[in-house]
Amino acid sequence: MKRVTGIGGIFFHAQDPAALRAGYARHLGIEVLAWGGAALPPSAGHTIWSINAAEDGGFAPGRASFMINYRVDDLDALLAALRSEGCQVLDETSDSEYGKFGWVIDPEGNKVELWEPPAGQ
Repeated sequence: MKRVTGIGGIFFHAQDPAALRAGYARHLGIEVLAWGGAALPPSAGHTIWSINAAEDGGFAPGRASFMINYRVDDLDALLAALRSEGCQVLDETSDSEYGKFGWVIDPEGNKVELWEPPAGQ
């Protein structure tokens, strides 16, 4: 079974998300969209880049100010394999129009997001 097939996104916290987004847009040319992030490049198979408010809590129970999203082929099989290997897999999963999501805590306490894109992506 393939495990990680690519990077699906990079998410991080900022004390002033609007100012940081503006700086990235101005200095690095990242076109920040209304939802607060960007698709790099803006096409199928893209990588999401997003800045969130530091207090949003979306990375809990992880301790880092960032979270990497890894693209996977079969989320359910990978989560089952990780559980059987003794990894700290969070019980919560999400299934939406954007695909299936699951989370694991790495050995250093960082929350890692696993993403199975919708069929055809």
